[in-house]
Amino acid sequence: MTRLPSWPKATIRQQLTVIILVALAMILVVGNRMESWVKDVYAISDLEDLADRLDTIARVLATASPDDRQIIMGHARAAGWDITLAPMSTTNAFTHSSSEQNSLIALTDWLFPPDNDPPLGGWQTFLNDRRVVAAKVDDATIVMTLSLPEPIVTSDFLGRGPHFLLAFVVLAGLFSVFAVRAITAPIQKIVEAAKRTDIHTGAVVFEEKGTVEIVTLARALNGMRRRIKLMMDARTRMLRGIGHDLRTPLTRMKMKVERMPDCSEKEALIADIDRIDGMLTETLTYLRNDYATEPLELVNVASVLQTICSEFSDLGHAVRYDGPNKLNAECRPVSLTRAVTNLCDNAVKVARTVVVRLSEAPDALVIAVDDDGPGIPQDYRERVLEPFFKVDGARQGSREGLGLGLSIVADIARLHDGRLDLLPRQPHGLSARISLPRTSPSSGQENPAAR
Repeated sequence: MTRLPSWPKATIRQQLTVIILVALAMILVVGNRMESWVKDVYAISDLEDLADRLDTIARVLATASPDDRQIIMGHARAAGWDITLAPMSTTNAFTHSSSEQNSLIALTDWLFPPDNDPPLGGWQTFLNDRRVVAAKVDDATIVMTLSLPEPIVTSDFLGRGPHFLLAFVVLAGLFSVFAVRAITAPIQKIVEAAKRTDIHTGAVVFEEKGTVEIVTLARALNGMRRRIKLMMDARTRMLRGIGHDLRTPLTRMKMKVERMPDCSEKEALIADIDRIDGMLTETLTYLRNDYATEPLELVNVASVLQTICSEFSDLGHAVRYDGPNKLNAECRPVSLTRAVTNLCDNAVKVARTVVVRLSEAPDALVIAVDDDGPGIPQDYRERVLEPFFKVDGARQGSREGLGLGLSIVADIARLHDGRLDLLPRQPHGLSARISLPRTSPSSGQENPAAR
């Protein structure tokens, strides 16, 4: 089966050109029909036509005798013309505005001014707040009408108004549809993809579909994402290689030191070697970053936290759990266990008692690790979340390691689209709270959670 050739992708400029051409064609075809329909169905009075007819009557009256004028006026009134003869001095009372003038009519007169010669006094002429159309009969007499039909508009409005209205509706409609389908919707998809992107996976995140400009943008973002991943992988491989290479001489040093006679220097050297080895292990664990690729699972978060508390209790630490016995939610269980374990490990080094609390908010799960230790000063609560940052004055007794524990916890919280907050407790202590949203970071669906 042969495939039909596909149309080449169009640019936004080309699509805009097509929209304008289609709009012009619709205006030309439909506009004339709308003009005829408005004139036939609504039978709106034409101000210019009325002025022309009144001027014709004035010309006839100008050549007639006084008696003939009365006859002509009678015939005109019998034909439905509400006209009257008035002295020329009446024009002194003419005004060009009225408190009772219809604002819509005034707007149409301003937008569509007549092209013909104006009648006596102009197109916007009023007498005693009533619109009037007048024509000169002779130097002493005018003919005028005060009974103008409503609405009364100009011929330009009847001719161009439907075209302008149609042009506005068609262009606004077509451009709105175009903006949503060709620009707004694809950009919104890119924004949503950027929010849930995971730099550690090699999958294409940004859909390369749409106009040429949108496809180009998506390809550029996918390429940038791949380059960032390559740089991060290269950095991680380099640091891992350095870590592994350092362990070999450290092992030789430790073996040589262990052969030394027992003395205080031997114990200090072994302690220093073990400390360096522990730092290397902590760094390699941080660089491994295996929590980033862990899939989401529906787990009993309460059971996970109870297990962590039991393990610390078995080691002799005063760590207890406070919360529901069951609370199911979608999360990464290994990563969450690592995060809470890191918080508990930091807490037991500086506090006598630690409480792990689990609670529900309207749109999130909140895991709080509360301790009665010295806490962290306000000035350092943001910086301690940075990798390799340590504050000697804060949390005395917790000086071992490289300061990666809280950084890992913050990364895991962000991986769940959540956050880590470090809050003070009264009279002293720290509350490390992990807030996990009910919405899954990958699927966008609400997590099923039940007690």
